[in-house]
Amino acid sequence: MLLMCSSRLIAVRVLLLPLLFGWLTSVQGAQQTPIESLDANLAGMMSLSADVEQLIIEADGGILEESLIRMRLKRPDGFYWETVEPFAELLVTNGVWLWSYQPDLEQVVIEPWDKDESELAAQLLSGDTGGLSAEYDIASLVSESREVSEFVLTPRASTNINRRISLSFISSRLDSIVVESRNGQRTVWRFVNVVLNPQIDDEVFQFEIPEGIEVIENNYGQ
Repeated sequence: MLLMCSSRLIAVRVLLLPLLFGWLTSVQGAQQTPIESLDANLAGMMSLSADVEQLIIEADGGILEESLIRMRLKRPDGFYWETVEPFAELLVTNGVWLWSYQPDLEQVVIEPWDKDESELAAQLLSGDTGGLSAEYDIASLVSESREVSEFVLTPRASTNINRRISLSFISSRLDSIVVESRNGQRTVWRFVNVVLNPQIDDEVFQFEIPEGIEVIENNYGQ
């Protein structure tokens, strides 16, 4: 929340998609390794426009929150995440600054953007997979028709707050990201109305502060 200074953005984390019966590990012999396959699926995504259906599911299966989000992505650093329902909120970065705007509070928080400190999902969407294999065991699975592929990331360290992370693609188009935390809570993002590599102006990732809005600057000593 891709994606990470407010409570709603913290909720923008990864979940778990059930593994379908009959799916097979796609990496064997001379075929691509899982990280190579994941890189191949992400490589063509230089920009992205999508609506996101977000579910936060408690450990007992109850729905904690259901949200509708508008997302825009432009590599290397442009990220736009607007919660439309149930509560309006906007998080946007140009790769230098992160703005967190809450219209109901008439407040915007501005702080330096640090991609290394962002959520893993945001890093993956921006194409940053460097060092991923050192932190996660990665399994690559495909359906028998080879139309659907899924990548399951299992943290190597027991101190990681997440138990499992899953990314699914349909015909190389991003379909969902699912994260399961160690406390059993899951967050699901399902991407709909996806437009791959649209033209997006840089101004989309530059927040213009409305008049009369309280501005809180967190510069961390800068």
